[in-house]
Amino acid sequence: MRICSGFFLLIFLLIGQQAWAVDASIRDLRLWTAPDHTRLVLDLDSLVDYQVFRLHKPERIVVDLRHAVLKADLSKLRLPDPVVQAIRHGARENAILRLVIDVREKVRPRSFLLRPIGGKPHRLVIDLMREQQQPKAALTAADARHAKALVIAVDAGHGGEDPGAIGPHGVKEKTVTLAVAKKLAALIDKAPGMRAVLIRKGDYFVPLKKRVRLARQAHADLMISIHADAVRTRSVMGASVYTLSERGATPDKAAEALAAKENAADEVGGVSIDEEVEDPMVSRILGDMFRRDALNSSQILAEKLLAQLKQVGPLKYRTTKRARFVVLGALEIPSALVELDYISNPSRERKLTDDRHQRRLAQALLEASKQFFRQMGRLDVREGKTAHNDRGLDMIGS
Repeated sequence: MRICSGFFLLIFLLIGQQAWAVDASIRDLRLWTAPDHTRLVLDLDSLVDYQVFRLHKPERIVVDLRHAVLKADLSKLRLPDPVVQAIRHGARENAILRLVIDVREKVRPRSFLLRPIGGKPHRLVIDLMREQQQPKAALTAADARHAKALVIAVDAGHGGEDPGAIGPHGVKEKTVTLAVAKKLAALIDKAPGMRAVLIRKGDYFVPLKKRVRLARQAHADLMISIHADAVRTRSVMGASVYTLSERGATPDKAAEALAAKENAADEVGGVSIDEEVEDPMVSRILGDMFRRDALNSSQILAEKLLAQLKQVGPLKYRTTKRARFVVLGALEIPSALVELDYISNPSRERKLTDDRHQRRLAQALLEASKQFFRQMGRLDVREGKTAHNDRGLDMIGS
């Protein structure tokens, strides 16, 4: 009986070892190109043990994955891109799958694993950070003052790994928001005394706090974050506008639910630890000095936006809402988050992809911005004059 028990124990251990050593499958690979880095995302059917390191002459990044098998088609990647020239793979000893990323320049690799969320599987994210080029999104303080222009930060929601809401016909929120954002930026740049800064210029992911940081670096006088909402009930339609809620204020449950959904973008898109760091000194100074004034200014902006959007299409809410949106965290910058419409409504989904309708939405956002600056005494459109307010710049540094 002891022999029998020992035999079955041995069989159990052998089976356990084999189950543990089952290869993890790389089901898909995607490449996203941002101004300051390229992101490679590997979809996995389970967690994997991996190592990332650099090799030189020629420059390349090596990714070793233990007990992994490549089932994705590398030929589907859009290569070459500004950073990645090619990606090769091969088997190594000790059950290691090696990916070799041939790069055009010296890059600093950064990698992390993401848990399943929002219908996405386990993912390995590899960011190739460029050392020579810097993001071009932000203007310097000197540029802004020299141009005597009021700077508007235009933030296209979602992007890259984070598609945002997806309509019944497959239209992605990230595509709509970028299209409207680019049209708005073009209109702003044509307007006297105004200049646009696009927070996201292409289909790549930008963490929420980095969006705030880019707006600050641009010394923006105003920020509009563009989104498109979605709910299960397909008949729901209409635009809505949100501002940042004050700490301790009575929460609007529907608005807070939306904020929670939008704030989850970092989990879907993938954020490493160093991207989430925020300067506590800046946060404390701005919290003490600008909170009340900023909330009031943002409310004025939101009301202007709502009034203009009403002329373009239906409204979901006829008054502005407040919630704790991370992307509206720059308290010194009047900011609002605009939900253009419900992409979950089939008819509104089609409308959101219509070029003419997108231009009308962009024009409404521009006109609201002009009206806001006029009321604040900072813009005379007829003469092309601006009154640039640098009140906060000396406080936070440049």
